Amino acid sequence: MSAPRTDAARIAEHVDRLADKHPPIDLASADYSVRDPRAVRERFGASLDYMARVEMEVERNVLELAVMLPDVGETDRRFYADVWSPQEERHGVLLDTLAQRLGMPPVEANTGDVPARVRVLGALAHLSPVHEVIRLLYYLTGAATEKAAMLAYRKMSDGLAAMGETAVQRTVVDAIKVQEPGHFAFYRLSAEEMVRSGALAPWQMHLARVLRSKAYSLVGAKSAEQRTRFGGVIVDLGLDDDLVRCAEDVSRLETQLLWAHEEGLKVPAYALKAFRDAAASYRERVGGRLVAA
Repeated sequence: MSAPRTDAARIAEHVDRLADKHPPIDLASADYSVRDPRAVRERFGASLDYMARVEMEVERNVLELAVMLPDVGETDRRFYADVWSPQEERHGVLLDTLAQRLGMPPVEANTGDVPARVRVLGALAHLSPVHEVIRLLYYLTGAATEKAAMLAYRKMSDGLAAMGETAVQRTVVDAIKVQEPGHFAFYRLSAEEMVRSGALAPWQMHLARVLRSKAYSLVGAKSAEQRTRFGGVIVDLGLDDDLVRCAEDVSRLETQLLWAHEEGLKVPAYALKAFRDAAASYRERVGGRLVAA
């Protein structure tokens, strides 16, 4: 059976469906009733703080995208500015509000500082061939980010359900969780369209592989401290029980599109190393055992 056809019209229709079926979550729909705030804070506090920060920093992400992709098409612009950004910002508010209800301080998010490296990319992106490479990397980064979020929210939902905290599970975490697959699908469809349509020359694909392997970063982890905190999310949510499988799930799309020529490769070495190093750094900080190599 041949693969389903992906084209620009199908992607645009997907974005329209996301806008229609998944508007930003109504803040009034959230029920923050918690039976045991202390237990929930101890179990999920660090993860809530990290995930809320990442969600709230989409405001800065939109600024970065406008710089990195100056010639972006209307479908891309509509997705990140009109659909994805309002949804994610609302996710951040919900998670931050829950964390504060649990007695935690407000999240500290960087919403306006566009890094110098992004401005350099933006200057290079005015060259059309470079712009297209950056666009593919945007899709791959977005897909990895959303897949990681899907795994994290699923684990958090399961954990809250096991604790009997069904109010916040259903009206906060599950309400957010249901919107993430649509974001992932946009990135997947867009990346597949670029590669399968032949939009990128072989040298552009090679450049994408080099840049991805050299500049791979975990979701919301731009500094050593943030990478350690990401490791805390991995460990606290139990994602380190099968770290290879986790890294494989998060990286599956780029493995298929960038590394298809390397038969049998299940996960890029740079991705697995990033996950292992983050978890190990966190375990070293708390005095626990290191993640097995």
